Amino acid sequence: MVAILGANSVSGVYEISNSLRFNDGDSAGLAITPSGAGNRKTWTYSGWVKRSALTTGQEHIFMVNGGNSDSTWVQLRFEDNDFTFSFYNQRAIRTDRKFRDPSAWYHIVVAVDTTQGTDSNRIKLYVNGVQETSFSETNYPSQNDDTGMNGTYRHFIGGEGGTSGNASGSFYDGYMTEVHLIDGSQLLPTSFGEFDDNGVWIPKQYTGTYGTNGFFLEFKQTGTSQNSSGIGADTSGNDNHFAVNNFTATDITEDTCTNNFCTFTPIDTPETNPTLSEGNVKLATQASPAYTFDVASFGLQQGKWYWEIKCSGAYDDDYHMVGIASTQPTAHNQELGYFTNDYGLYGGGGVNSLRYGATFYSYGNAINNNDIVGVALDLDNNRLYFSINGTFQNSSDPANGTNPISITDPSSTDRGFYFPAVCFLDGSNSATYEGNWGNPSFSISSGNNDGLYGNFEYSVPSGYYALCTKRLAEFG
Repeated sequence: MVAILGANSVSGVYEISNSLRFNDGDSAGLAITPSGAGNRKTWTYSGWVKRSALTTGQEHIFMVNGGNSDSTWVQLRFEDNDFTFSFYNQRAIRTDRKFRDPSAWYHIVVAVDTTQGTDSNRIKLYVNGVQETSFSETNYPSQNDDTGMNGTYRHFIGGEGGTSGNASGSFYDGYMTEVHLIDGSQLLPTSFGEFDDNGVWIPKQYTGTYGTNGFFLEFKQTGTSQNSSGIGADTSGNDNHFAVNNFTATDITEDTCTNNFCTFTPIDTPETNPTLSEGNVKLATQASPAYTFDVASFGLQQGKWYWEIKCSGAYDDDYHMVGIASTQPTAHNQELGYFTNDYGLYGGGGVNSLRYGATFYSYGNAINNNDIVGVALDLDNNRLYFSINGTFQNSSDPANGTNPISITDPSSTDRGFYFPAVCFLDGSNSATYEGNWGNPSFSISSGNNDGLYGNFEYSVPSGYYALCTKRLAEFG
Protein backbone atom coordinates (compact mmCIF):
# COMPACT_ATOMS: atom_id res chain seq x y z
CA MET A 1 0.00 0.00 0.00
CA VAL A 2 1.11 3.58 -0.62
CA ALA A 3 2.54 5.21 2.49
CA ILE A 4 0.41 7.79 4.25
CA LEU A 5 3.60 9.20 5.76
CA GLY A 6 7.11 8.59 4.55
CA ALA A 7 8.57 5.76 6.62
CA ASN A 8 11.60 6.06 8.91
CA SER A 9 12.07 9.79 8.65
CA VAL A 10 12.02 11.64 11.94
CA SER A 11 13.47 14.99 12.93
CA GLY A 12 16.05 14.84 15.69
CA VAL A 13 19.03 16.72 17.08
CA TYR A 14 21.30 15.52 14.27
CA GLU A 15 19.92 16.58 10.90
CA ILE A 16 21.07 15.32 7.51
CA SER A 17 20.57 17.79 4.69
CA ASN A 18 21.59 15.94 1.52
CA SER A 19 21.49 12.61 -0.24
CA LEU A 20 22.75 11.26 -3.55
CA ARG A 21 20.21 9.89 -6.04
CA PHE A 22 21.36 6.84 -8.02
CA ASN A 23 19.60 6.02 -11.30
CA ASP A 24 20.51 2.53 -12.49
CA GLY A 25 19.75 3.47 -16.10
CA ASP A 26 22.65 5.95 -15.96
CA SER A 27 25.16 3.30 -14.80
CA ALA A 28 26.05 5.75 -12.04
CA GLY A 29 28.54 5.09 -9.26
CA LEU A 30 31.44 6.33 -7.15
CA ALA A 31 34.85 4.67 -7.15
CA ILE A 32 38.23 4.79 -5.42
CA THR A 33 41.35 2.62 -5.39
CA PRO A 34 43.28 3.00 -2.10
CA SER A 35 46.98 3.68 -2.58
CA GLY A 36 47.89 1.42 0.34
CA ALA A 37 46.28 -1.37 2.32
CA GLY A 38 44.48 -0.81 5.60
CA ASN A 39 43.00 -3.39 7.95
CA ARG A 40 41.50 -6.10 5.76
CA LYS A 41 40.25 -8.21 8.68
CA THR A 42 38.32 -5.63 10.69
CA TRP A 43 36.07 -2.84 9.41
CA THR A 44 32.56 -1.36 9.57
CA TYR A 45 30.31 -0.03 6.81
CA SER A 46 27.40 2.27 7.77
CA GLY A 47 24.98 3.96 5.40
CA TRP A 48 21.35 5.03 4.99
CA VAL A 49 19.54 3.92 1.82
CA LYS A 50 16.11 4.47 0.31
CA ARG A 51 15.41 2.00 -2.47
CA SER A 52 13.58 2.95 -5.66
CA ALA A 53 13.39 -0.28 -7.66
CA LEU A 54 12.05 -3.53 -6.21
CA THR A 55 13.80 -6.03 -8.45
CA THR A 56 14.52 -9.72 -8.82
CA GLY A 57 18.15 -8.99 -9.66
CA GLN A 58 21.12 -7.56 -7.79
CA GLU A 59 21.71 -3.99 -6.66
CA HIS A 60 25.12 -3.23 -5.17
CA ILE A 61 25.31 -0.54 -2.53
CA PHE A 62 29.02 -1.20 -1.91
CA MET A 63 31.52 -3.46 -3.62
CA VAL A 64 35.23 -4.21 -3.75
CA ASN A 65 36.39 -5.48 -7.12
CA GLY A 66 39.28 -7.86 -6.63
CA GLY A 67 39.73 -8.50 -10.33
CA ASN A 68 40.33 -12.17 -11.11
CA SER A 69 40.88 -13.13 -7.48
CA ASP A 70 37.65 -14.38 -5.91
CA SER A 71 39.20 -14.08 -2.44
CA THR A 72 39.32 -10.28 -2.64
CA TRP A 73 35.74 -9.59 -3.74
CA VAL A 74 33.34 -7.99 -1.25
CA GLN A 75 29.70 -7.27 -2.11
CA LEU A 76 26.99 -5.56 -0.08
CA ARG A 77 23.79 -5.69 -2.09
CA PHE A 78 20.07 -6.21 -2.33
CA GLU A 79 19.33 -9.47 -4.13
CA ASP A 80 15.75 -10.46 -4.94
CA ASN A 81 14.81 -7.89 -2.26
CA ASP A 82 16.86 -9.72 0.40
CA PHE A 83 20.08 -8.24 1.72
CA THR A 84 23.20 -10.25 1.01
CA PHE A 85 26.84 -9.83 1.96
CA SER A 86 29.29 -11.83 -0.09
CA PHE A 87 32.94 -12.81 0.26
CA TYR A 88 34.95 -14.85 -2.21
CA ASN A 89 32.14 -14.77 -4.77
CA GLN A 90 29.79 -16.64 -2.43
CA ARG A 91 27.14 -15.35 -0.04
CA ALA A 92 28.41 -15.06 3.51
CA ILE A 93 24.95 -14.09 4.80
CA ARG A 94 21.56 -13.69 3.15
CA THR A 95 18.59 -12.39 5.10
CA ASP A 96 15.21 -14.03 5.35
CA ARG A 97 13.86 -10.53 5.66
CA LYS A 98 12.70 -8.69 2.55
CA PHE A 99 13.29 -4.98 1.91
CA ARG A 100 10.25 -3.90 -0.10
CA ASP A 101 9.30 -0.43 1.09
CA PRO A 102 10.35 2.18 -1.49
CA SER A 103 9.20 5.03 0.76
CA ALA A 104 11.42 3.97 3.71
CA TRP A 105 14.95 4.88 4.67
CA TYR A 106 16.93 1.90 5.98
CA HIS A 107 20.09 2.21 8.06
CA ILE A 108 22.46 -0.62 7.11
CA VAL A 109 25.50 -1.47 9.23
CA VAL A 110 27.85 -4.33 8.31
CA ALA A 111 30.51 -4.90 10.98
CA VAL A 112 33.30 -7.40 10.20
CA ASP A 113 36.09 -8.86 12.33
CA THR A 114 37.50 -12.13 11.02
CA THR A 115 39.79 -12.45 14.06
CA GLN A 116 36.78 -13.48 16.17
CA GLY A 117 36.85 -17.10 17.39
CA THR A 118 33.09 -17.60 16.95
CA ASP A 119 32.26 -17.67 13.23
CA SER A 120 28.91 -15.87 13.54
CA ASN A 121 30.66 -12.95 15.27
CA ARG A 122 32.88 -12.35 12.25
CA ILE A 123 30.02 -10.71 10.34
CA LYS A 124 27.26 -8.73 12.01
CA LEU A 125 24.44 -7.05 10.10
CA TYR A 126 22.21 -4.39 11.69
CA VAL A 127 19.14 -2.76 10.14
CA ASN A 128 17.69 0.31 11.83
CA GLY A 129 19.64 -0.42 14.99
CA VAL A 130 18.61 -4.08 15.35
CA GLN A 131 20.88 -7.03 14.60
CA GLU A 132 19.65 -9.38 11.89
CA THR A 133 19.80 -13.01 13.06
CA SER A 134 17.52 -14.84 10.61
CA PHE A 135 19.38 -15.90 7.47
CA SER A 136 18.54 -18.19 4.59
CA GLU A 137 22.27 -18.68 3.87
CA THR A 138 25.41 -18.45 6.01
CA ASN A 139 28.98 -19.09 4.89
CA TYR A 140 31.13 -17.30 7.43
CA PRO A 141 34.78 -16.61 6.58
CA SER A 142 37.57 -18.56 8.26
CA GLN A 143 39.26 -17.03 11.26
CA ASN A 144 41.81 -14.32 10.36
CA ASP A 145 40.82 -14.28 6.70
CA ASP A 146 41.75 -11.13 4.78
CA THR A 147 38.91 -9.52 2.86
CA GLY A 148 39.20 -7.23 -0.14
CA MET A 149 37.94 -4.27 1.90
CA ASN A 150 40.70 -1.76 2.62
CA GLY A 151 42.99 -3.52 0.17
CA THR A 152 44.51 -1.88 -2.90
CA TYR A 153 41.56 -2.92 -5.05
CA ARG A 154 38.88 -0.83 -6.63
CA HIS A 155 36.13 0.08 -4.13
CA PHE A 156 32.89 1.42 -5.47
CA ILE A 157 29.52 2.61 -4.27
CA GLY A 158 26.34 1.97 -6.23
CA GLY A 159 28.10 0.88 -9.39
CA GLU A 160 31.36 1.14 -11.23
CA GLY A 161 30.02 3.72 -13.67
CA GLY A 162 30.85 1.83 -16.81
CA THR A 163 34.38 0.70 -15.95
CA SER A 164 35.41 -2.93 -15.77
CA GLY A 165 34.33 -5.26 -13.02
CA ASN A 166 30.64 -4.41 -12.61
CA ALA A 167 28.11 -7.04 -13.57
CA SER A 168 25.40 -5.98 -16.00
CA GLY A 169 22.20 -4.90 -14.30
CA SER A 170 23.66 -4.65 -10.79
CA PHE A 171 23.71 -0.87 -10.39
CA TYR A 172 21.94 0.52 -7.34
CA ASP A 173 18.68 2.41 -7.88
CA GLY A 174 17.65 4.78 -5.09
CA TYR A 175 19.07 7.24 -2.57
CA MET A 176 22.04 7.10 -0.20
CA THR A 177 23.26 9.37 2.55
CA GLU A 178 25.61 9.43 5.56
CA VAL A 179 27.97 6.74 4.23
CA HIS A 180 30.85 5.75 6.53
CA LEU A 181 33.65 3.21 6.26
CA ILE A 182 35.64 2.62 9.45
CA ASP A 183 39.00 0.94 8.81
CA GLY A 184 40.16 -1.17 11.77
CA SER A 185 37.08 -1.34 14.03
CA GLN A 186 34.02 -3.60 14.28
CA LEU A 187 31.44 -1.17 15.64
CA LEU A 188 27.89 -1.32 16.96
CA PRO A 189 25.15 0.65 15.19
CA THR A 190 24.97 2.92 18.24
CA SER A 191 28.11 4.60 16.93
CA PHE A 192 25.95 6.02 14.12
CA GLY A 193 22.37 6.12 15.42
CA GLU A 194 20.02 5.89 18.40
CA PHE A 195 16.41 5.24 19.27
CA ASP A 196 14.35 8.35 19.99
CA ASP A 197 11.66 8.63 22.66
CA ASN A 198 9.14 7.02 20.29
CA GLY A 199 11.34 4.00 19.62
CA VAL A 200 12.28 5.15 16.10
CA TRP A 201 15.86 4.68 14.93
CA ILE A 202 17.43 8.01 13.96
CA PRO A 203 20.97 9.05 12.96
CA LYS A 204 23.46 10.65 15.27
CA GLN A 205 26.86 12.18 14.64
CA TYR A 206 29.75 9.73 14.51
CA THR A 207 32.61 10.94 16.72
CA GLY A 208 35.15 8.14 16.36
CA THR A 209 38.18 7.69 14.15
CA TYR A 210 38.22 6.36 10.57
CA GLY A 211 41.55 4.56 10.18
CA THR A 212 43.76 4.64 7.11
CA ASN A 213 41.26 3.98 4.32
CA GLY A 214 38.09 5.08 6.10
CA PHE A 215 35.84 7.81 4.73
CA PHE A 216 32.63 9.77 5.30
CA LEU A 217 30.45 10.80 2.35
CA GLU A 218 27.85 13.52 3.04
CA PHE A 219 27.01 14.46 -0.58
CA LYS A 220 27.01 18.19 0.03
CA GLN A 221 29.01 19.08 -3.09
CA THR A 222 27.92 19.05 -6.73
CA GLY A 223 31.21 18.85 -8.65
CA THR A 224 32.25 15.88 -10.77
CA SER A 225 35.97 15.84 -9.97
CA GLN A 226 37.67 13.49 -7.51
CA ASN A 227 38.37 16.12 -4.87
CA SER A 228 36.83 17.98 -1.94
CA SER A 229 34.42 19.84 -4.26
CA GLY A 230 33.10 16.69 -5.87
CA ILE A 231 29.96 14.67 -5.24
CA GLY A 232 32.22 11.91 -3.87
CA ALA A 233 34.04 14.19 -1.40
CA ASP A 234 35.33 12.50 1.76
CA THR A 235 34.73 14.72 4.80
CA SER A 236 36.33 12.39 7.38
CA GLY A 237 39.62 14.29 7.20
CA ASN A 238 41.34 11.46 5.30
CA ASP A 239 40.71 13.01 1.87
CA ASN A 240 39.78 9.62 0.44
CA HIS A 241 37.70 11.25 -2.29
CA PHE A 242 35.76 9.12 -4.78
CA ALA A 243 35.71 9.47 -8.56
CA VAL A 244 32.28 10.50 -9.87
CA ASN A 245 30.75 8.47 -12.69
CA ASN A 246 27.56 9.57 -14.48
CA PHE A 247 26.11 11.88 -11.84
CA THR A 248 25.03 15.51 -12.26
CA ALA A 249 24.23 18.30 -9.81
CA THR A 250 20.51 17.41 -9.94
CA ASP A 251 21.34 14.08 -8.29
CA ILE A 252 22.08 15.88 -5.01
CA THR A 253 18.72 16.07 -3.23
CA GLU A 254 17.15 17.06 0.09
CA ASP A 255 15.46 13.65 0.40
CA THR A 256 17.10 12.15 3.50
CA CYS A 257 16.49 9.91 6.49
CA THR A 258 15.65 13.00 8.57
CA ASN A 259 13.41 14.59 5.93
CA ASN A 260 11.77 12.07 3.59
CA PHE A 261 10.22 13.46 0.38
CA CYS A 262 7.27 12.24 -1.65
CA THR A 263 7.95 10.29 -4.87
CA PHE A 264 6.01 8.19 -7.34
CA THR A 265 5.72 4.61 -6.16
CA PRO A 266 6.20 1.18 -7.79
CA ILE A 267 3.65 -0.41 -5.44
CA ASP A 268 -0.11 0.01 -5.18
CA THR A 269 -0.19 1.64 -8.61
CA PRO A 270 -2.96 0.79 -11.09
CA GLU A 271 -0.79 1.37 -14.16
CA THR A 272 0.66 -1.80 -15.66
CA ASN A 273 4.42 -1.58 -15.23
CA PRO A 274 5.03 2.17 -15.47
CA THR A 275 8.69 2.97 -16.03
CA LEU A 276 10.07 4.73 -12.97
CA SER A 277 13.50 6.35 -12.85
CA GLU A 278 15.55 9.08 -11.15
CA GLY A 279 14.70 7.90 -7.66
CA ASN A 280 11.01 7.45 -8.57
CA VAL A 281 10.41 11.11 -9.34
CA LYS A 282 10.25 10.45 -13.11
CA LEU A 283 7.47 8.27 -14.52
CA ALA A 284 6.81 7.10 -18.07
CA THR A 285 3.34 5.73 -18.74
CA GLN A 286 2.72 2.66 -20.86
CA ALA A 287 1.00 3.00 -24.23
CA SER A 288 -1.26 0.03 -23.58
CA PRO A 289 -3.40 -0.53 -21.62
CA ALA A 290 -4.29 3.13 -21.63
CA TYR A 291 -5.65 5.78 -19.33
CA THR A 292 -5.17 4.44 -15.81
CA PHE A 293 -3.67 7.03 -13.50
CA ASP A 294 -0.54 6.73 -11.33
CA VAL A 295 -0.25 8.12 -7.82
CA ALA A 296 2.56 9.31 -5.57
CA SER A 297 3.62 7.91 -2.22
CA PHE A 298 2.11 10.39 0.26
CA GLY A 299 -1.56 10.50 1.14
CA LEU A 300 -2.87 13.85 2.41
CA GLN A 301 -5.81 14.69 4.64
CA GLN A 302 -5.07 18.17 5.96
CA GLY A 303 -2.68 21.07 5.46
CA LYS A 304 -1.66 23.15 2.43
CA TRP A 305 0.70 21.63 -0.11
CA TYR A 306 2.45 22.62 -3.32
CA TRP A 307 4.18 20.50 -5.97
CA GLU A 308 5.12 20.67 -9.65
CA ILE A 309 4.80 18.19 -12.51
CA LYS A 310 6.81 18.62 -15.70
CA CYS A 311 4.90 17.09 -18.64
CA SER A 312 6.36 15.72 -21.86
CA GLY A 313 5.05 13.28 -24.44
CA ALA A 314 6.49 11.09 -27.17
CA TYR A 315 3.53 11.79 -29.43
CA ASP A 316 1.04 14.49 -28.53
CA ASP A 317 0.92 17.07 -25.76
CA ASP A 318 -2.88 17.31 -25.80
CA TYR A 319 -3.59 14.38 -23.51
CA HIS A 320 -1.78 15.17 -20.25
CA MET A 321 -3.67 15.04 -16.96
CA VAL A 322 -2.34 16.25 -13.62
CA GLY A 323 -4.28 16.29 -10.38
CA ILE A 324 -5.26 14.42 -7.23
CA ALA A 325 -6.86 11.03 -6.64
CA SER A 326 -8.68 9.47 -3.72
CA THR A 327 -9.84 6.31 -5.50
CA GLN A 328 -8.14 3.06 -6.50
CA PRO A 329 -9.12 2.19 -10.10
CA THR A 330 -10.28 -1.35 -10.82
CA ALA A 331 -9.99 -1.18 -14.62
CA HIS A 332 -7.69 0.50 -17.13
CA ASN A 333 -10.35 2.77 -18.60
CA GLN A 334 -10.89 4.51 -15.27
CA GLU A 335 -8.63 7.47 -15.85
CA LEU A 336 -8.02 10.45 -13.57
CA GLY A 337 -11.31 12.30 -13.08
CA TYR A 338 -13.38 9.21 -13.85
CA PHE A 339 -14.52 9.10 -10.24
CA THR A 340 -16.51 11.73 -8.37
CA ASN A 341 -13.77 12.62 -5.89
CA ASP A 342 -10.77 12.62 -8.25
CA TYR A 343 -9.72 15.82 -10.02
CA GLY A 344 -7.54 16.24 -13.09
CA LEU A 345 -6.40 19.17 -15.20
CA TYR A 346 -6.71 17.95 -18.79
CA GLY A 347 -5.02 19.32 -21.92
CA GLY A 348 -7.20 17.67 -24.57
CA GLY A 349 -8.08 19.46 -27.79
CA GLY A 350 -5.70 22.33 -27.12
CA VAL A 351 -7.96 23.79 -24.42
CA ASN A 352 -7.61 22.80 -20.80
CA SER A 353 -10.49 21.29 -18.93
CA LEU A 354 -11.08 20.27 -15.37
CA ARG A 355 -12.36 16.73 -15.06
CA TYR A 356 -14.10 15.10 -12.14
CA GLY A 357 -17.06 12.77 -11.84
CA ALA A 358 -16.36 11.64 -15.46
CA THR A 359 -17.32 15.14 -16.70
CA PHE A 360 -15.17 17.81 -18.36
CA TYR A 361 -15.53 21.46 -17.37
CA SER A 362 -13.87 24.32 -19.24
CA TYR A 363 -10.91 25.60 -17.27
CA GLY A 364 -7.75 27.55 -18.00
CA ASN A 365 -5.24 27.18 -20.82
CA ALA A 366 -3.66 24.30 -22.68
CA ILE A 367 -0.76 22.21 -21.36
CA ASN A 368 2.04 22.08 -23.90
CA ASN A 369 5.01 19.75 -24.00
CA ASN A 370 7.61 20.55 -21.32
CA ASP A 371 5.22 22.78 -19.40
CA ILE A 372 5.40 22.65 -15.62
CA VAL A 373 2.02 22.29 -13.95
CA GLY A 374 1.88 23.55 -10.37
CA VAL A 375 -0.61 22.06 -7.93
CA ALA A 376 -1.66 23.92 -4.78
CA LEU A 377 -3.84 21.78 -2.54
CA ASP A 378 -5.56 23.38 0.46
CA LEU A 379 -7.06 20.61 2.60
CA ASP A 380 -7.81 22.95 5.48
CA ASN A 381 -10.51 24.52 3.30
CA ASN A 382 -10.91 21.77 0.65
CA ARG A 383 -9.70 23.86 -2.28
CA LEU A 384 -7.55 23.06 -5.31
CA TYR A 385 -5.57 25.32 -7.67
CA PHE A 386 -3.52 24.70 -10.82
CA SER A 387 -0.80 26.82 -12.42
CA ILE A 388 0.99 26.45 -15.76
CA ASN A 389 4.57 27.71 -15.85
CA GLY A 390 3.98 29.79 -12.74
CA THR A 391 0.64 31.36 -13.73
CA PHE A 392 -2.34 30.18 -11.72
CA GLN A 393 -5.30 29.43 -13.96
CA ASN A 394 -8.78 30.92 -13.97
CA SER A 395 -7.46 34.06 -12.20
CA SER A 396 -7.05 32.06 -9.03
CA ASP A 397 -4.77 32.87 -6.12
CA PRO A 398 -4.17 30.11 -3.56
CA ALA A 399 -2.47 32.48 -1.10
CA ASN A 400 -5.63 34.61 -0.91
CA GLY A 401 -8.07 31.77 -1.50
CA THR A 402 -9.65 33.36 -4.61
CA ASN A 403 -11.35 31.42 -7.41
CA PRO A 404 -10.60 27.94 -6.05
CA ILE A 405 -11.82 24.59 -7.30
CA SER A 406 -13.97 23.26 -4.48
CA ILE A 407 -13.25 19.61 -3.69
CA THR A 408 -14.74 16.96 -1.45
CA ASP A 409 -13.49 16.67 2.12
CA PRO A 410 -10.81 13.95 1.94
CA SER A 411 -12.11 12.19 5.05
CA SER A 412 -15.29 11.30 3.15
CA THR A 413 -13.56 9.95 0.02
CA ASP A 414 -12.86 6.34 -0.91
CA ARG A 415 -9.42 6.20 0.72
CA GLY A 416 -9.86 9.08 3.13
CA PHE A 417 -6.78 10.75 1.64
CA TYR A 418 -5.79 12.55 -1.55
CA PHE A 419 -2.71 11.46 -3.48
CA PRO A 420 -0.86 13.45 -6.18
CA ALA A 421 -1.68 11.80 -9.52
CA VAL A 422 -0.88 11.89 -13.25
CA CYS A 423 -2.51 10.30 -16.29
CA PHE A 424 -2.07 10.25 -20.09
CA LEU A 425 -5.27 9.95 -22.12
CA ASP A 426 -3.93 8.39 -25.30
CA GLY A 427 -4.58 4.75 -26.03
CA SER A 428 -1.61 4.10 -28.30
CA ASN A 429 1.25 6.28 -27.00
CA SER A 430 2.97 7.25 -23.76
CA ALA A 431 4.07 10.31 -21.82
CA THR A 432 6.66 11.23 -19.22
CA TYR A 433 5.99 13.05 -15.95
CA GLU A 434 8.70 14.45 -13.70
CA GLY A 435 7.31 15.03 -10.24
CA ASN A 436 8.81 17.72 -8.05
CA TRP A 437 7.66 17.63 -4.45
CA GLY A 438 10.75 19.64 -3.61
CA ASN A 439 13.23 17.02 -4.88
CA PRO A 440 13.39 17.62 -8.68
CA SER A 441 15.13 15.47 -11.27
CA PHE A 442 15.05 18.28 -13.83
CA SER A 443 17.21 21.39 -13.72
CA ILE A 444 15.78 24.30 -11.76
CA SER A 445 16.65 27.76 -13.10
CA SER A 446 15.25 29.85 -10.24
CA GLY A 447 15.44 27.86 -6.99
CA ASN A 448 12.40 28.56 -4.82
CA ASN A 449 11.55 26.83 -1.55
CA ASP A 450 8.66 26.81 0.89
CA GLY A 451 10.55 29.02 3.34
CA LEU A 452 12.83 26.21 4.48
CA TYR A 453 12.59 23.12 2.29
CA GLY A 454 12.40 22.05 -1.32
CA ASN A 455 13.67 23.30 -4.67
CA PHE A 456 10.97 24.53 -7.05
CA GLU A 457 11.00 26.25 -10.43
CA TYR A 458 8.21 28.66 -9.47
CA SER A 459 7.32 30.52 -6.29
CA VAL A 460 5.53 28.51 -3.64
CA PRO A 461 2.27 30.25 -2.64
CA SER A 462 2.44 31.76 0.82
CA GLY A 463 1.28 29.29 3.46
CA TYR A 464 1.85 26.20 1.26
CA TYR A 465 4.58 23.62 1.81
CA ALA A 466 6.74 20.99 0.14
CA LEU A 467 5.67 17.38 0.49
CA CYS A 468 8.25 16.14 2.98
CA THR A 469 7.99 14.59 6.41
CA LYS A 470 9.23 17.64 8.28
CA ARG A 471 6.33 19.67 6.87
CA LEU A 472 3.88 16.81 7.36
CA ALA A 473 4.89 16.67 11.01
CA GLU A 474 4.13 20.38 11.33
CA PHE A 475 1.02 20.77 9.18
CA GLY A 476 -0.23 17.35 8.09
